[in-house]
Amino acid sequence: MITRYTRPEMGNVWTEENKFRIWLEIELLACEAQAQLGVIPKEAVKTIREKAKFDVKRIDEIEQETKHDVIAFLTNVGEHVAPDSRFIHLGMTSSDILDTGLAVQMRQSAELLLNDLQRLSDVLARRAKEFKHTIMVGRTHGIHAEPTTFGLKLAMWYDETRRNIERLEKALKTISIGQISGAVGTYGHLDPFVEKFVCEKLGLKPAPISTQILQRDLHAEFMTTLAIIGSSVEKFATEIRHLQKTEVLEAEEYFSKGQKGSSAMPHKRNPITCERVAGLARVLRGNAQAALENVTLWHERDITHSSVERIIIPDSCILLDYMIATFTDIIDKLIVYPENMKKNLELTNGLIFSQAVLLALTTKGMKREDAYSAIQRNAMEVWQSKKNFRDVLKGDKTIKSFMKNGELDDLFNLEKSIKQVDYIFERVGL
Repeated sequence: MITRYTRPEMGNVWTEENKFRIWLEIELLACEAQAQLGVIPKEAVKTIREKAKFDVKRIDEIEQETKHDVIAFLTNVGEHVAPDSRFIHLGMTSSDILDTGLAVQMRQSAELLLNDLQRLSDVLARRAKEFKHTIMVGRTHGIHAEPTTFGLKLAMWYDETRRNIERLEKALKTISIGQISGAVGTYGHLDPFVEKFVCEKLGLKPAPISTQILQRDLHAEFMTTLAIIGSSVEKFATEIRHLQKTEVLEAEEYFSKGQKGSSAMPHKRNPITCERVAGLARVLRGNAQAALENVTLWHERDITHSSVERIIIPDSCILLDYMIATFTDIIDKLIVYPENMKKNLELTNGLIFSQAVLLALTTKGMKREDAYSAIQRNAMEVWQSKKNFRDVLKGDKTIKSFMKNGELDDLFNLEKSIKQVDYIFERVGL
């Protein structure tokens, strides 16, 4: 990694100051490599190291005239270095510092995002263990299905977050690629040693082949990874929004003192933060689509990708950093209502045990099709009458002919439904 400056926080990674600092380091390292090859006098490199600096405002002034950011940067650096500036950028082209510099910035961002994901993983692990055996109803198609636990729901998110960490680690490796290969990537005016030297100092690997630019499938992989992570956060946030519905209220965002939910209705406690991160995930996916469009360029290069990347890559990195940190805070302070989970679990008057009864009847020798029909017939009656499912089953002559009341009672056991929770937690690594 770069040794001459401290890694900044996410917002600072994408400042002009940080970008030009990286560019300058690339140019200085290239000069050092050229000196080792005997192309540049070592005394000149020493002078360049001592005098080289830049001024963001001055670069902007020069760019207003040149309409070229790299030339403006080099011109400003040259103003400080004076005669020995002729050795800077020797044999290189603009993309050598643009793409290599961008790789460093993406690497810096990815490392920060990995830290974010680790914090989220830690909070999810803690709260999953807290609610490991807190029973609630599982829902499929939005309809009550069978019992589960809130801890299992959080453990699922933990497991997905660990996968996202692995994805981002792979994407970090993918984009940790640099190039110093000159115009059209042929090393026509410099030795490949320069690229190897610079990349090694920056914590990058040299691209096996480049065409004046790094190929944009690399960047697309990074951006789609960010979009996948954002989609996971959206998925988690959407579940909390469902659980916070008034008629459900099994979990709720923390509502701080003095917070207001509605300009018109003073009673409102809305899941606004979950809604915010869910909405922002759409931006990440849109940016990922733009990154995919950037893969196709003309011949060895064009710059249709350039203007797009200057928006989507910084924005996505900063945005995902915000989303993960925000959602981590949501989980950390999430209010959970086990009593409402129990109340909702009982809303269908025992219908959540229908599969347990089905399996028991087939074990007793009843045809599965007949057992299914008998149970469904009674279940439909419960949906309409709101009677207790167990009581209705006890009154069914067909079912009674296969099962005694005591055997039927044993099937309506919540603890049996979640008997494998410890096993699942162990397998997930919690």
